[in-house]
Amino acid sequence: MGMQRYLAKRIIHAFVVIYIVATVVFVAVRSIPGDPARLMLGGDADPQALTAVRQELGLNQPMYIQYVRWLSELVQGDFGESIHTQQSVITMLIDVAEPTLSIALLGMVIAICIAVPAGIISAIHRYSPQDYLATLVSFFGISMPGFWIGILLILGIGTRFEAIPSFGYVPLSDGIVPWFKHILLPAIAVGLPYGGILMRMTRSSMLEVLNEDYMRTARAKGLSPRLVLFKHGFQNALMPVVTIAGILLAVVLGGVVAVEIVFGIQGLGRLLISSINRRDFPVVQGTVIIISFVFVFMNLIVDMLYTVINPKIKYGGSEQ
Repeated sequence: MGMQRYLAKRIIHAFVVIYIVATVVFVAVRSIPGDPARLMLGGDADPQALTAVRQELGLNQPMYIQYVRWLSELVQGDFGESIHTQQSVITMLIDVAEPTLSIALLGMVIAICIAVPAGIISAIHRYSPQDYLATLVSFFGISMPGFWIGILLILGIGTRFEAIPSFGYVPLSDGIVPWFKHILLPAIAVGLPYGGILMRMTRSSMLEVLNEDYMRTARAKGLSPRLVLFKHGFQNALMPVVTIAGILLAVVLGGVVAVEIVFGIQGLGRLLISSINRRDFPVVQGTVIIISFVFVFMNLIVDMLYTVINPKIKYGGSEQ
């Protein structure tokens, strides 16, 4: 029952966080200078036309009335309609979510596949040439922003190899191969900076674990070095790495924005930027709520992974 109670508390906490974020965004976007009606009709629009548009969009009502109406619709799963295009916000988000999520997920896979082995090798061979090389590469990744890495990839790979596109996006429904080719370079650009962070975390965590008494005891019992390393060492070192990886996967969604612009991909980031510029309140609110949901959901998944990595972890006072 401890696990069920813990999950129930976390889910309630998640909804409270999302509600607070949504409320803050609701107030913040309406505090941005600029009139959506004037942006729609132009700077020399007729005052009567402006008044009619504001009334049609509900912008002439007091903020608390707008808030209550918006919140009641949100509870029903209705994110409203775009002020600029009159499309459903949900439809717009679904249309642009695939490229962003594809790049973010593949970018994290690339980061993990590079960072975790490099961090382990770096920790095992501390102060060796392998350690210095891994550290140098990780610092390079951390210090280089994703959009700059994207530009370097376009110049170094995209312009030389026609088989690897460097512009645009092909949906997964059009085939796995063309989809993969179009997101490969953006995913590398997104993954390398976060791979550097993960590598440093893996190295630090492994170094801490390797010096623990139980590791020396396991070696003294005559267990094979590989068994000691992976069963007793890596399993315990994995906890902080999983925490950082879960947080970074959510953070990657923000880092995808600049990379999408470099590679000419229409995703969540570009939609959010253009909606802010147009004062398209419903789209901004919907996009931020989705991103905050990803943050909260990933934290919940990370907590669940703890019990898989270490079954001795207790929730709510009962052993798992």
